[in-house]
Amino acid sequence: MITLPTLVERYEYLRIGGNVGEDTFGYDRWINQTFYNSEEWRRVRREVVLRDTIGRECCDLGIEKFPIRGRILVHHMVPLLVGDIAESSEFLLNPEYLICCSDNTHRAIHYGDAKLLPQDYTPRSLFDTCPWKH
Repeated sequence: MITLPTLVERYEYLRIGGNVGEDTFGYDRWINQTFYNSEEWRRVRREVVLRDTIGRECCDLGIEKFPIRGRILVHHMVPLLVGDIAESSEFLLNPEYLICCSDNTHRAIHYGDAKLLPQDYTPRSLFDTCPWKH
């Protein structure tokens, strides 16, 4: 991920492109809910949030100019399956396979809607709202 310098490039790399309402764990959803409430997950989640914090703010997909406002999600870069949790796969608790993201970025990754990504800040300029003045 570190070799991808922009938020859009990182998003494209992580994008899953699922559909809203599609089963991720189906009837076995209790398995991932148990995992996400475990002490092991909370420990590694704290570690990843600290790693992705630049200055005083946790950054979306680790990009400094996109601080996360609101809830911080820790995303598995390799999508999890039921067996990954049951068998404690190498992707489960390894910080190298985890990254912080905002709720909107997380939705964009899972459902393929790049319009949800944060936008670059464009500074205001003189007459920028007046099209006939330059």
